[in-house]
Amino acid sequence: MDQKFTAFDGPRRFVSGSRAEVIEAIRLRSSKQPNMSLLIFDDGTGSQIDFDLRESADVPATRVPKSPSSPAGGEETRSPGRPKLGVVPREVTLLPRHWEWLAAQPGGASVTLRKLVDDARRKNADADIIRAARERAYRFMSAMAGNLAGFEEATRALFAGDRAQFEKLTGKWAGDVRDYMHSLADGAFAPDAENAAR
Repeated sequence: MDQKFTAFDGPRRFVSGSRAEVIEAIRLRSSKQPNMSLLIFDDGTGSQIDFDLRESADVPATRVPKSPSSPAGGEETRSPGRPKLGVVPREVTLLPRHWEWLAAQPGGASVTLRKLVDDARRKNADADIIRAARERAYRFMSAMAGNLAGFEEATRALFAGDRAQFEKLTGKWAGDVRDYMHSLADGAFAPDAENAAR
């Protein structure tokens, strides 16, 4: 899925789209309003970001640097051993009893840790979606609505999962700020009790 961004001039949202679309819209708007109050947000995370408006709008959002071990032709050299599986080595710190238990499991420590992580991800999938949506909305709220009336109460309602109170407290905020924030908060609330009972 392509990364999408949204740009605001003060409380007014004036463009949402790809990196190239947002850069072009910013250039056009800034040529007419050089003193605009520009803020750009990543739709996937709610984080405020900056673009270098001097770069080409066609530059992809993610640049993949060439691996230093890759030859100039782009073909990857392979060392002897197992084929690449996408495994990322990182340090894990455990107590001796944890290492002993892992070593005794079929497949060893790495296989067992991967299974434990996959099981935890499956069990916590719904909670992870809710948590990510709350954090996404909160990042945007902090940047755009931190000084607005009801901000603290709305934050408490968001993290308490109280959709009705959250929408009530943010209902009088600037329309573009409120609507974008509500779209970021999509998934932040567990199903209503009556829906869950059905």
